[in-house]
Amino acid sequence: MIKKMTEADVKQGLRIVLKKIEDACRRRSPELQALEPQLVAVSKLKPVDLIVAAYGEGQRHFGENYVQELEEKANNEVILEKCKEIRWHFIGHLQKNKVNKVLSVPNIHLVETVDSKKLAETLNKNWPKFGPPDSKLKIMIQVNTSGEEEKSGIVPAEVCTVTNYVLNECRNLHLEGLMTIGKFGYNPEDGPNPDFVCLKRCRDELCQSLNLDWKNVALSMGMSDDFEHAIELGSTNVRVGSSIFGHRPPKT
Repeated sequence: MIKKMTEADVKQGLRIVLKKIEDACRRRSPELQALEPQLVAVSKLKPVDLIVAAYGEGQRHFGENYVQELEEKANNEVILEKCKEIRWHFIGHLQKNKVNKVLSVPNIHLVETVDSKKLAETLNKNWPKFGPPDSKLKIMIQVNTSGEEEKSGIVPAEVCTVTNYVLNECRNLHLEGLMTIGKFGYNPEDGPNPDFVCLKRCRDELCQSLNLDWKNVALSMGMSDDFEHAIELGSTNVRVGSSIFGHRPPKT
């Protein structure tokens, strides 16, 4: 049976996660010490009152996987009134026919799951209809580091090509970095997670190929089960849900 989370539970969960992030940062190599990881609280299938509780504790970045749920929550009167500085991350698979729904969301901050040139092209073309004048939509390129067919993302070999396209052909987009989901259930006792190592290698090769500063290319990797390990390996953006909001009910 899934425990019904209270606002106090969420606030405590958030404090514990932030402390673990802090501790993981101390264990990083010296060159990573200056990079402060960003916590994205994944609120999918969770009620509005728990989002408001986390916001009240200082959390600003929230992630949603489903377009309809993101629309409903971002336009919720309580969130619009009480969470004026909320920053929404879309972290699910985005179909081109739903792009406008995501772009019209109040306080949309970052689309983390751009997995093709076509999707980048559609986001770039449509953003001016929704964003403030002369603004750019922040995006991440999703990389399928595990090679699993059921996961979205480009293959590592395409990272430079797709990034080059975004940088040179998509003037309405701002590349924040690379994102991966990776295989579930990896045990860090077996050594560094190969998916995290792969994403970091993609970033390093990208920066060398396109002459970019690696400190300006974020890595979104790590979730509730492995965010500490991801931070130790260089993650700058972790997506944590159940450790803050408790286990999710099955999606109906």
